Amino acid sequence: MILAGVTLLAVGGADLIRQFLPPRRRWMVQVAAALVLFLVASGFDAAVWAFVAIAAAAIWVFVVPSNGSGRAGFWPVAGLAVLCAAAVSTIGLRESTGPLGDVWQVSGPNGVVHPDAAILLVGTIAFLLESGNVVVRTALREEAVADEADTEGEPGLKGGRLIGPLERVLVFALTLAGAYTLLAAMLAAKGIVRFPEISRDTATGNRAEYFLVGSLVSWVAALASALLVWWAFATLL
Repeated sequence: MILAGVTLLAVGGADLIRQFLPPRRRWMVQVAAALVLFLVASGFDAAVWAFVAIAAAAIWVFVVPSNGSGRAGFWPVAGLAVLCAAAVSTIGLRESTGPLGDVWQVSGPNGVVHPDAAILLVGTIAFLLESGNVVVRTALREEAVADEADTEGEPGLKGGRLIGPLERVLVFALTLAGAYTLLAAMLAAKGIVRFPEISRDTATGNRAEYFLVGSLVSWVAALASALLVWWAFATLL
């Protein structure tokens, strides 16, 4: 579980840094963030897993450009998914969580939350915020209709850079909460709000296709993240 958490946190953090910092300052902040992650993970007796996570994030940044134009296509996304699934299925909750784990006192509805579970939850949310946008851009590049300037890409469909992360976090949270009626209503509402723009589509149908591909990939990313967290938390019961 801890490997999946720190890996998603490292990848998500790296993508957030790429998004919001200029290139000339980006590498310094990324190195500093990697060092902080390593030190904190060491305090939780997870230095080895932090090293693996930082290496995975470095590979991700190298082969998956933030605009989704990498030649590797969806292979890095599939590799990351396999790594996280394998980590959750083979690495359960650790008995020893280091000196920081000894003073860990974060409580939830059912008592003290295990640090490994908390790190997985934080890492998943960090991944959904910006790395989810990168995954959507990659899918749209594969469809040859992407626009680098916006997560939802199509010049006529603005707001995707903000809507996408909020939508994924909501889908993630509602799925874990079991609020399937609210989830269905939210997804239906998005289609209704976008319908006037999609109805003005050109004869080629690119805008409708773009909306459907982008939305479906974004929802799948959020649902897969919720499944990963549910699977990990099921081991606590």
